[in-house]
Amino acid sequence: MKLGIVGLPNVGKSTLFNAITSAGAESANYPFCTIEPNVGVVSVPDKRLEFLAQMSNSGKIVPAVIEFFDIAGLVKGASKGEGLGNKFLSHIREVESIVHVVRCFDDENVIHVESSVDPKRDIDIIELELILADLEVMSKRMERLVKLTKNDKSLIPEMELVTRIVETLEQEKPARYLECNSEEDKLLKTFNLITAKPVLYAANVDEEYLTNPDDNKYVSIVKEHASVDGSEVIVVCGKIEEEISTLEDDEKAEFLQELGLSESGLDKLIRASYHLLGLISYFTTGPMETRAWTIIKGTKAPQAAGKIHSDIERGFIRAEVTAFKDAETLGTMAAVKEKGLMRLEGKEYVMEDGDIVLFRFNV
Repeated sequence: MKLGIVGLPNVGKSTLFNAITSAGAESANYPFCTIEPNVGVVSVPDKRLEFLAQMSNSGKIVPAVIEFFDIAGLVKGASKGEGLGNKFLSHIREVESIVHVVRCFDDENVIHVESSVDPKRDIDIIELELILADLEVMSKRMERLVKLTKNDKSLIPEMELVTRIVETLEQEKPARYLECNSEEDKLLKTFNLITAKPVLYAANVDEEYLTNPDDNKYVSIVKEHASVDGSEVIVVCGKIEEEISTLEDDEKAEFLQELGLSESGLDKLIRASYHLLGLISYFTTGPMETRAWTIIKGTKAPQAAGKIHSDIERGFIRAEVTAFKDAETLGTMAAVKEKGLMRLEGKEYVMEDGDIVLFRFNV
């Protein structure tokens, strides 16, 4: 999963990025790695992995991972070359979801690029730049299609969809506002539009508002904006995340407890991202390793097997499936089998979150 972190300068975007990727560095089983200066990889925390690894006496644990892209260059006029201009486009088009960090704190020592704190204005600035970037791409596509449809009528449905997209963007509305049928939705995904991607707003607040965010007037503004298209909002404190990222796991738990929090901003961000993208996890476990695999909710068994290797999907015979709760309750896979709780599922089986699976295949 790839998430792009966007936001105006001095809203806490890079602070949050550095904190969450530093937190990932402390994962004993999946080390943080920097692919480029603005890309970090963190493991997805999942306590179920530890249980399964102990049960199977696994040699190693391989968690699911998330790539975070710190998207630079987004200021007013970025689509016309201001700041780093269009350099951000190649990265942001590759992500599956956008995390939009919005400043929701007052601090005279941290200068705001627009001279004042105004979440609605800040969101609108970023959104407009992304809309303009998409509009440029789709306008060129429309020009090309106008010529091609004269000789190829099969392209008319695409032409009609592109026209509607351009009209939506020209009204300064993101492409995700567009209502599409299933066929149009498939086509829309191939365009890889930035504003068609789901958005998660991260309201960056002072420490005092972490446990009572509803008292923060700025957070209320962000939530009101997000409600228009059903986007999600999480509340984080960049400064606190920086502190958490320097602590050992046992110290983190104690620190969070002192603050009256049940989870870190990173955990909150990952959980919200999974929900936003409709993702679930299934597990494979054995003496060599216990591993988490991320799939879209509704994925059938053969396609889930394809996440491991295309040969397994191609030669799929059946899946031996155990619900995690049954394994946790009974303690061993042998006990699960003895109770008749291990199921044999075929090609039409829809995977569930927490499934422990052994795929049988033949190629």
